[in-house]
Amino acid sequence: MICDNAKCHASEEVAVYLWDHRDRIDLHFLPSYSPDCNPIERVWWNLHDQITRNHQCQSMEELLDLTFTWLRGRNPFKIEGRSMYKFAD
Repeated sequence: MICDNAKCHASEEVAVYLWDHRDRIDLHFLPSYSPDCNPIERVWWNLHDQITRNHQCQSMEELLDLTFTWLRGRNPFKIEGRSMYKFAD
């Protein structure tokens, strides 16, 4: 079982169940916060660099339009030597 450190994984009921079934379940805990290991974080960083950092938008609607236009774009960017695409339509 892969646990993402959600509070429900730490409840007493879950702990008792896991202990009772420890011979059948292997637990693997993800780091509590590891943006360097999560490719989607790089998408958000790139979005921030390209759109939201120091923007000159006059309204939230304008900022959202820029953001959604960026997300719909098909320009790949590099992540650890691989081309990643922002989002497909």
